[in-house]
Amino acid sequence: MFNKIYIEKLKSNFSEAVRVILTNKVRTLLTSLGIIFGVAAVITMLAIGNGAEKEILAQLELVGVNNIVITPISDEKDDNSEEENDGNATEAKRFSKGLDLLDVHSIQKTIPSIKTVSPEIILETYVIKKGRQNPVKLIGVSKTYFKTSNINIEIGKNFSAIQEENALPVCIIGKKIEKKLFTGESAIGKRIKVKDVWLQVVGVIEEKFISDSAQENLGIRDLNQDVYIPLKTFLVRFKDRKNIIDKPLNFGGGGSMIFISGNNQGPKKRIPRGNYHQLDKLVVQVNNSNQLNATADVLSRMLKRRHNDVLDFEISIPIQLLKQQQKTKQIFNIVLSIIAGISLLIGGIGIMNIMLASVLERTKEIGIIRAIGATQEDVILQFLTESVLVSIGGGIIGIILGVLSSYILQITTGIETILSLSSILLSFFVATLIGLIFGIAPAKSAASKSPIEAIRHE
Repeated sequence: MFNKIYIEKLKSNFSEAVRVILTNKVRTLLTSLGIIFGVAAVITMLAIGNGAEKEILAQLELVGVNNIVITPISDEKDDNSEEENDGNATEAKRFSKGLDLLDVHSIQKTIPSIKTVSPEIILETYVIKKGRQNPVKLIGVSKTYFKTSNINIEIGKNFSAIQEENALPVCIIGKKIEKKLFTGESAIGKRIKVKDVWLQVVGVIEEKFISDSAQENLGIRDLNQDVYIPLKTFLVRFKDRKNIIDKPLNFGGGGSMIFISGNNQGPKKRIPRGNYHQLDKLVVQVNNSNQLNATADVLSRMLKRRHNDVLDFEISIPIQLLKQQQKTKQIFNIVLSIIAGISLLIGGIGIMNIMLASVLERTKEIGIIRAIGATQEDVILQFLTESVLVSIGGGIIGIILGVLSSYILQITTGIETILSLSSILLSFFVATLIGLIFGIAPAKSAASKSPIEAIRHE
């Protein structure tokens, strides 16, 4: 019986609250603006945060765990690399052999904290299909490359030891290459012609989404458009820069460094060597993440010594770059949260002010309902229902606006946003809670009025 009476009271309060809100539509809308924008900001912020987290996890998967990346620095131009000597001559820059396979063997043999070493050589070339040339990147790698880089071979298999050792003309291709060259059929066992070399396809890697930011910030290629061959196959059948630079001066490109002068007393002029490195990239994977910095330091000192004290390489730790990026995005999310919180707070204050004004306007009405038997609890419940309904209405509009904003943001800016049910429910709960909290003071103010004084109020 008690529950039935209480339900009837709730129905009555709800009907009255709806009547009051519809009577003052414009005021109610203006009151709920803070809630609307606050809830929309919360949903958009969480959608951006979820998208950023997904992107960082995807990038982390691409760069691999516990990896150190070594990239060579080419000698493209002289700039200020020569030091002046006695005002009229320059001291020759030290000679470096460049990043090569000897470095790989030395690293594997010397540093115990290293798990695997994966060298890469990259050549921008073309694949010929039906007389047409399609640009591709030809990548010379070892069989450990795919494991180190978290790349799964979807169909086919990895290079065998025999294929690597004998420089056999085999390849593993990206998914986009397969779709482009072998539409509607499997590429396994078939041959493709890269430049002037025929290669047999032994595997196809699974398709991976590579965002523009990952390509720009982390130097990650679009793996889906690469052709991978064994490292030795690359050096034997395509190009080995180490063999090229060991030859005499070659002005046609790729030649050795060389100093020329008019006479023994005159200043020497240095000719840039171009890209004299045998390898284009070296990925070193350590056993534990806490060994990354120490191993990177050892690698730097070791390679500098092997390169005759020439710093012609760069060492980076992608996971640290990602963590810094993640920290930056977390700060961004915190700022957005504060802005959303301020909007919600302002919205709550607006509800409280309007409800207090409503109490003053309806003082006589309050006195009448108190005189005919309404209790203080009934009055409190009435005004709380109104404030909560205003807040819930603003919350619903805010949710719709937040969802639309997330989609529009993704379409216009390319920033990935991921909406979640939890963020929508959280926003709805917060909006309801604000209406409840900020409606308490006006409700108590209304309930505390004396019925006789309220009726006499003009």
